[in-house]
Amino acid sequence: MALWAGLNLVLVVFDATYMPLRTFWLQRNLTPLPQVPLVVPLTLLPDITPWYDPVKGIQPHRETQAYLQAFNRLDRALQAGGPLGATAAQRRRQVELTAAMLNENPFAASGNSGTLETIKNRLRQRAGEDSAQQAADRLLSDAWLQQRPWQQERRFWQQQILPLVATSYWRSIDENGRPTDHAWRIDLLLFQSVFALDILLRMLRLRRRFPALSWRDALLRRWIDLPLLLPFWRVLRVVPVVERLSQARLIDVEPLRAAVSRAVVSLLALELFEVLALQLVDGTQSLIRSPQWPRWIRSLRSHQSVAAAEDQRLLELVRLWGPLVLGQVAPRLAPELQSLLGHALQRSLQEVPGGAILPSGVSRQLAAGVVDSLLDVSRGTAQRLARSDERQAELIQKATDRFWEELAAALEQAGTLERSQELLWALLQQLKLNYLGQINRAGIDALMDELDELAVPLSPPGPPATPPA
Repeated sequence: MALWAGLNLVLVVFDATYMPLRTFWLQRNLTPLPQVPLVVPLTLLPDITPWYDPVKGIQPHRETQAYLQAFNRLDRALQAGGPLGATAAQRRRQVELTAAMLNENPFAASGNSGTLETIKNRLRQRAGEDSAQQAADRLLSDAWLQQRPWQQERRFWQQQILPLVATSYWRSIDENGRPTDHAWRIDLLLFQSVFALDILLRMLRLRRRFPALSWRDALLRRWIDLPLLLPFWRVLRVVPVVERLSQARLIDVEPLRAAVSRAVVSLLALELFEVLALQLVDGTQSLIRSPQWPRWIRSLRSHQSVAAAEDQRLLELVRLWGPLVLGQVAPRLAPELQSLLGHALQRSLQEVPGGAILPSGVSRQLAAGVVDSLLDVSRGTAQRLARSDERQAELIQKATDRFWEELAAALEQAGTLERSQELLWALLQQLKLNYLGQINRAGIDALMDELDELAVPLSPPGPPATPPA
């Protein structure tokens, strides 16, 4: 199925480019320089126009076909080697057909009016005339052909004029007024029907593995295959075709996918972070500007707070960690605390003007006494915290409520809340301008360079150079 999908993609690209490249498929020649009659023949390519022209509704143009047939008859008569007078009527007829072609422009029907201008330029350049019709009359006149052999002139006509004339065509129109195109029939019969059957079998397999999965969800699981069934925008089939070829391990697109996804993700992550950071700072500034700060702070008191369960959890956490830190961890740090405090006492006395140098033994004794006293207090506090004391919890709660009440009252004083809000708002505004502006200036290139440094392993260092003897 992957190979069949790849073949369909090739056919889709060929069909989309057939009309612009029909001249190439007809002549199988390359013209590197359009202004120079330099032709590179590609004879290995087959002539596919007789098979694919009917698909596009293309038929030979009557005028140009009559021109080519008349020239072939004239060519046979001149190659027979008879007198020029015997071909005078045929040459006059060819000049008339040339004039009719130049006047009526049969190339306009196929949108190749530029081809007619090329024919005119080559005729004028060959004959040295200002008019293309006069140039054609001169190139087929008795005087011209008497001075130049027909084999030489024949090469000019067959290599530079007739191939351009053969590119003209007529394309039929369907009932909707659009150019005829039967490529959809080939696509439907040979490819889309097979793709539909394959997608149906995949859906049945999913339904068998997951019976609770609906048909719609099973189809959405294979959403990437849906472009294979679209009769329009058929170039989008490159996505499911690449996915199938990659699954079949016929091609390796992982390096390209990794590079593209990394660039896209990095760009989106940068944009998303900027938006979130900006929204966070703007939201914080809005909260800071609010005049409801005293009311919010008073709502943290125990009799107004709705988070009673959270307060109990916090109290239980203090009861658990208090004895652990004060009763077990702190006493084990006694030697380190004594050394630190002794060193601090020595340095403090040395910095006092006129102070004497304290012996290290005395400083250690003083430090040991202070640390032992503090550790005794710590052990006593740990023991009291470990016991369930309702009076202690009530006092802690009362002190906390008093703290919130006094803080709210202090903020209600004249100018305190407003000035604090202005300072905090200005601080966040400066942060927003500087930090987010720095992110924008850094850009995606620096982020991609950093990702490359993290993703690509550094080469191991080589062996050290041997010093010279």
